[in-house]
Amino acid sequence: MATLADVARHAGVSTATASRIINGSPKPVADALRARVLAAVAELKYVPNAHAQMLARSHRSAVGVIVHDVSDPYFAEITRGLQRVAEADGRLAIICNSYRQPDRELEYIDLLHAHQVAAIVIAGSGYLDADTAARLDDRLRAFEATGGRIAVIGRHEHTGDAVMPDNEEGGFLAAAHLFELGHTEIAVIAGPMALTTTYDRLAGLRRAVRKYRRKLPKERIVHSDFTRDGGVAATERVLAEFPEVTAILALNDSMAVGALAALRGSDRRVAVIGFDDMPIARDVTPSLTSVRLPLTELGERAMRLALSEAGDAPRVEHIAAELVQRESTWAL
Repeated sequence: MATLADVARHAGVSTATASRIINGSPKPVADALRARVLAAVAELKYVPNAHAQMLARSHRSAVGVIVHDVSDPYFAEITRGLQRVAEADGRLAIICNSYRQPDRELEYIDLLHAHQVAAIVIAGSGYLDADTAARLDDRLRAFEATGGRIAVIGRHEHTGDAVMPDNEEGGFLAAAHLFELGHTEIAVIAGPMALTTTYDRLAGLRRAVRKYRRKLPKERIVHSDFTRDGGVAATERVLAEFPEVTAILALNDSMAVGALAALRGSDRRVAVIGFDDMPIARDVTPSLTSVRLPLTELGERAMRLALSEAGDAPRVEHIAAELVQRESTWAL
């Protein structure tokens, strides 16, 4: 097991300097030195004692939040819940946009660590790539080793407190809804393949395909960005290549709104279902059928976990998905 002296030697600093950085001392330390020590903590997997952890957290008034893009309505709703709980606890929430770039997430974790935040909430999807997930996990463990708290939303490699929306069940509910309405020829517009959210929602959809004994050729799963414009592009491809399709399942509401926009310029009548049930789902025309997740509640729960003391074992709170039918889907 690594010692404080090992960390100091590995980082090329004095033991006193390493101790100040690891234990969150308010005494100023050069950013370059801090980065070297934190990198050594991560590499050596150093864990300070419980008393040092308590001291490290005692003066921290800020919390960090890493989202993919706060301008995305999905993350805006989650962030609203995160900030509500943080503010009620007297904390300043520092919001960081990663734009689904893993290296940017690593940089933000290091930056928040250097700013000695009390906790970090990872609100974006996890990554399927094992190397990417492992690098993120190492950074998070290094932060925890210096007294910080971590909570994640969704499926991540990191073992710890988490709020888990039931993306797999939601994917099942969305596809089952279309099949029960009589749609046998469906297409899927999905987000990036690298994300665990995309994978889990597709897994639920495929479970429905098996249960209802339907077919979904892989060509009819079109990947794009999890955005309105991504939905437009994917839908235009579906309309051009698959004239038999009568329904489109979008793996988030932003893509579904893009699908509705693309269909307005088409002579095709195609049902559309989204996922997340963002506030805009009620206001578009036709109003959007969607799988509801309580987005603000996801944020609130995650921040409560992050600001509470660690338990003896990781705490995982599961959030159920619910189908909300509106005007954008109909029976054949």
